[in-house]
Amino acid sequence: MPPAGPARERMVGWVGRPHGLRGEVTVDVRTDFPEQRFSSGATLTAGDRTLVVRSARPHAGRLLVTFEGVTDRDAAAQLRGTLLTVDTESLPPTGDPDEFHDRQLEGLAAVRADGARLGTIREVVHAPAHDLLLLDTEHGEELVPFVRAIVCEVDLATGRVVIDPPEGLLGES
Repeated sequence: MPPAGPARERMVGWVGRPHGLRGEVTVDVRTDFPEQRFSSGATLTAGDRTLVVRSARPHAGRLLVTFEGVTDRDAAAQLRGTLLTVDTESLPPTGDPDEFHDRQLEGLAAVRADGARLGTIREVVHAPAHDLLLLDTEHGEELVPFVRAIVCEVDLATGRVVIDPPEGLLGES
């Protein structure tokens, strides 16, 4: 699994190998909105570099993407293994009441249904099966699956997330 980017950045893809001779690369997509993130003219961050999407097309469960200024296989090969991110401050609201941007959750209080404080959400970890909330607790770091069976409520207005952890999930349980 690729490393996570800084807190204001959201991973949208991971560059694979070059495809063909004209600068196209394979991209493993890590976003629910590939048509927006990889549209022509979209700007992505790749480490300390900014890449502008020239074109993208689906191919064998991935995208084949060309970026402005990447015009041959050698230039495309230099991008291999690059994490592609987008600045979360530029993302529009999701429009789905059960979907959140990472930045909206980071810093919220994690509490039990009775109001007992569990900790603070430091980060959202994007794992293959589902997202995880990384909590800072008095017992150290704890990972909580971000699934409806455990995360009962996200209340952005009050700055809290209600968690009903099964016995043994958290170090203090």
